[in-house]
Amino acid sequence: MAAEAQAITGLILAGGQGSRLGGADKGLHPFRGRPLVAHTIERLAPQVSTLLISANRNQDTYAAFGHPVLTDRLPGHAGPLAGLDAGLAACTTPLLLTAPCDSPFLPADLSARLLAGLGAHPAAYACIGDDEHPVFALLRREVHANLSAYLAGGGRKMREWMRRVDAVAVDFPDPEAFRNFNTAESFLPPTDNYETQ
Repeated sequence: MAAEAQAITGLILAGGQGSRLGGADKGLHPFRGRPLVAHTIERLAPQVSTLLISANRNQDTYAAFGHPVLTDRLPGHAGPLAGLDAGLAACTTPLLLTAPCDSPFLPADLSARLLAGLGAHPAAYACIGDDEHPVFALLRREVHANLSAYLAGGGRKMREWMRRVDAVAVDFPDPEAFRNFNTAESFLPPTDNYETQ
């Protein structure tokens, strides 16, 4: 584990409703013989000191992967920001690194690149050119108060909140790194031919 990883808690966001997968629990959807979340854990765990999973159903199944499972503190499936709220509330390190459960190709240097780009900003998130990926983010624990106020005011949009806290976008070179697995078609060949690095 890199020295900087000791100051970072990881959070896998698996609390969605899977509406574009017919209501399936996306993190547990099979991909190359294993649940998607297993691939994400494998990529993210070496980059952090502690790993948490945000999940609002099948908590026992997620807990079997060996990491603490958090449920949203807000009612009514409030989206990824609700998972982020739970993660920041549980975070005991200065920084929180987030990734969605369906990210088997997330970069092995996600933490290092975001940390290098963070500077004095309260948060940093990944992008590829103009294509933003705010669910892949590194946040200072202190932003929790701002997020709580945003959620209390009815805010639910990740990009909007990132702009509100003056988060910085950090560019990544690999267009496949943040590939989306929102639909059944995304699991089918030829898109499944991409090799992890």
